[in-house]
Amino acid sequence: MSIGTASAPQGGAGQPSRTAVVVEDEPTIADAVARRLRAEGYTVETAGDGPSGVELCERVTPDVVVLDVMLPGFDGLEVCRRVQAARPVPVLMLTARDDETDKLVGLGVGADDYMTKPFSMRELVARVNGLVRRVERARALVGAPAPSAEAMRFPVSDGELEIDRAQRRVRRAGTEVHLTPTEFDLLVCLAESPRTVLTREKLLEEVWDWADASGTRTVDSHVKALRRKLGADLVRTVHGVGYAFEPGGVQEAP
Repeated sequence: MSIGTASAPQGGAGQPSRTAVVVEDEPTIADAVARRLRAEGYTVETAGDGPSGVELCERVTPDVVVLDVMLPGFDGLEVCRRVQAARPVPVLMLTARDDETDKLVGLGVGADDYMTKPFSMRELVARVNGLVRRVERARALVGAPAPSAEAMRFPVSDGELEIDRAQRRVRRAGTEVHLTPTEFDLLVCLAESPRTVLTREKLLEEVWDWADASGTRTVDSHVKALRRKLGADLVRTVHGVGYAFEPGGVQEAP
């Protein structure tokens, strides 16, 4: 097993820095990611294989995890399953293959986002920061007055879709559906403007805090994950533009 530590100074205004865990078996990549995140004010710890990654996340309870798919011991998908089962944490997965199936499997085990190697360090930092900010915003809502329940209940083909923004829970026809934090935020963003077409760029800006069009395929993968979990009838594709939430159902194939 291989574990390393790279400490960062405290964040601004005397606040402790956020902690990131990087699980990557290629030392050059692990060191480069750690250095860049450290420069952003994170405390960074690294692991070089699957078992070490799980143990490290249990020990340091990170704010975010950057996780390679291909690892010795067991792969990143198994690491993600075990880490999320112990404690929900935002996960950015790194994959060497631009394979849609691999990405959907990663989202299915609890990853929040993915990047394909080789990747831009600038984009990686932007996505990591976006994941952390979304979790912090969600925590800030705990204990706040709940939004109007009526505004987030929609008739669907088999009953009703309920989106509880305060508790971050989703039910379809009375059955609770588990969504990752990013999937939940994407669903809320779409559902707040039913039947309104939102561009991929707009969704990237609102959900991912990322305003660069290079990430639009990330939006597509997360929409596919939503359809797989909630049904293909809730989100309409407007080809070449974006997506619209259709509570009454759509008549097209996903």
